[in-house]
Amino acid sequence: MSELSIYPLRLPRSIRAGVERVSKREGISINQFVSIAVAEKLAMIEAETYFAERQARADLDAFDRLMTRKTGEPPRAGDTL
Repeated sequence: MSELSIYPLRLPRSIRAGVERVSKREGISINQFVSIAVAEKLAMIEAETYFAERQARADLDAFDRLMTRKTGEPPRAGDTL
């Protein structure tokens, strides 16, 4: 990790108990568990944003033209609908 920072975190008791239980079972600290969980959530949100931006740029007419073109190789054995 690069720079570490301290962030006081307040969790409801039930969530804290679950975090303690799972982190103990996984053999990691509560800090590690929370860091991993936040990193996973952040990655998911960023991926969602990335794919939404890609979708907005999609040219569906070009895709249709590409998929219906007559050139190229025939499907390989077992590569059928």
